[in-house]
Amino acid sequence: MFRQVAVFGILASGMTLVILTSGIDLAVGSVLGLSAVLFSILTIKMQMTAFAAIAICLATGAVLGALSGTLVSKLKIQPFMATLAMMVFARGLAKWISGGKKISQSVENEDGTFSFIDLPSVFEFLDQKIWNGQMSVVSLIFIGIALLGALFLTYHKFGRYFLAVGGNEEASKISGVPVDGIKILSYLVCGILAAVAGILQAVQEGQGDPEAGGSYELTAIAMVVIGGTSLMGGRGGLLLTIFGVLTIGYLEKILSLNAVGESTRLMLTGSIIVLAVLLQRKKSLT
Repeated sequence: MFRQVAVFGILASGMTLVILTSGIDLAVGSVLGLSAVLFSILTIKMQMTAFAAIAICLATGAVLGALSGTLVSKLKIQPFMATLAMMVFARGLAKWISGGKKISQSVENEDGTFSFIDLPSVFEFLDQKIWNGQMSVVSLIFIGIALLGALFLTYHKFGRYFLAVGGNEEASKISGVPVDGIKILSYLVCGILAAVAGILQAVQEGQGDPEAGGSYELTAIAMVVIGGTSLMGGRGGLLLTIFGVLTIGYLEKILSLNAVGESTRLMLTGSIIVLAVLLQRKKSLT
């Protein structure tokens, strides 16, 4: 179950930082797709080393995230519109560099036939299971990111700034908190984590799909909200997001085992989101 929700959990971890500052990032799914395509091109087609390919993908996610944060903090564009534009841009970029095709092991020869090449060893390494098959590397990456993020938000000065900015932006400015810098940092980290999720998505699928990550941002937001982080910002954390990830993960697992259709699962998930928001509102009023 952890392996199934790891990619969504990493996206939700980045989304938590943005939502804590009263923002939203709709571009994470598209950045995931772009990173999956880019990683596959660099490793499968260009035979680049894993370290270099991962560094390029993370840098790309950081640049796109920082750009979204700059649009929000410096140009004062609404987070919804700024990240919506970035979502469309990143998806278009993914389709452009891939030619609109999946980047896989198949290679077209000059005579029109296809041959297959071996996947780079980094795919096998990141997709392997350890501890007698009880845990996957992908799951450990998600758990490590979530726990490190939780420690950062709880014990580091800059981690507390995220909560302060979302709680009261004007008071934070008066107190000397670099509000614009914190906002840009939240989107930058969110972009990096979306790139990490894209790499792991490519590893799990054994290919880079320019359509990967479609609507993933909605699932990530749902996990954050169900975990208890307020959409108004200033209240919540990554430990709560882990709870939301596990809730959605177990719900999907139970419904799948009982052969419940996708349409019913989506409607049930939507209902749970509404209930979580209503409970948040009631808690804030009391």
